[in-house]
Amino acid sequence: MSRPENQMPAELFYNEDEAKKYTSCSRIIDIQSQMAERALELLNLQEDNCILLDIGCGSGLSGEMISEEGHFWIGMDISRPMLEVAVEREVEGDLYEFDMGQGFSFRAGVFDGAISISALQWLCVAAKKSHNPFKRLLAFFQSLYTSLRTGARAVLQFYPENKDQLEMITNAAMKASFAGSLIVDYPHSAKAKKMYLVLTAGDPGGSYNIVTTTGREREEEDVGNEEEKVAVLKSSSKNIRKIGYERKGKPKVKSREWIEKKKERQKRQGKEVRPTSKYTGPVSYTHLRAHETGRNLVCRLLLEKKK
Repeated sequence: MSRPENQMPAELFYNEDEAKKYTSCSRIIDIQSQMAERALELLNLQEDNCILLDIGCGSGLSGEMISEEGHFWIGMDISRPMLEVAVEREVEGDLYEFDMGQGFSFRAGVFDGAISISALQWLCVAAKKSHNPFKRLLAFFQSLYTSLRTGARAVLQFYPENKDQLEMITNAAMKASFAGSLIVDYPHSAKAKKMYLVLTAGDPGGSYNIVTTTGREREEEDVGNEEEKVAVLKSSSKNIRKIGYERKGKPKVKSREWIEKKKERQKRQGKEVRPTSKYTGPVSYTHLRAHETGRNLVCRLLLEKKK
């Protein structure tokens, strides 16, 4: 099957039907959440209430993980249907409809970090005759570098089609003055393999390189037959997921404690929330969007195209 970015531009591929399918499939949601959680882990934020940029935010699945960690976020995506689904889901972040290949002009140094899940490879394909993939990648990395504070990280998970695309991406990042590493999780697995480009914004006058390192490795026992091996892999996968959701002693997602903490966070941000009652729980919980956040650095919701 042809890769999505080779079929049509992202703004056409992620239409209303695809957007709804993308956010109703439990498998996709699970994978997206795990990759976002891994990206935040690699971001290695040392403070709470950071302001993050979610590039290719889609319907807000990765943004929800940012909110659960107690941070503010701004999301940008080229697909209006995906953003509309994010609005319907009442995500906490503020949203922009924008083509990241054109670069963007947020205030210099406004972000404490940035993440991107499964978006970067779309810039490696010329969707229009006027598109030059390397120039679009360079415009993206240069604007990303400018928007990050000095020393901040960007963690970009992506699926390069081949070595040429991988080289083009890393060369564009280095030309934009980024330094960092390419971390490969589960490098020996065809299905589980994931690449994360971990970049740091530093002194623009320095000399920068990007090195490749191995991240997580799946531990597999030397079992005697295929059925036992499948059982081991399933057990390993469950353990990884459990560690991910319960690390740092945090409450279980959607539990009453999780909901109460989220409400307290929203109150500190100046948002209006429903009062907690004996019925508060995973089913009854909702929240209301506020027009502005407490820190006033996160922009208001914007879904209209620039003229």
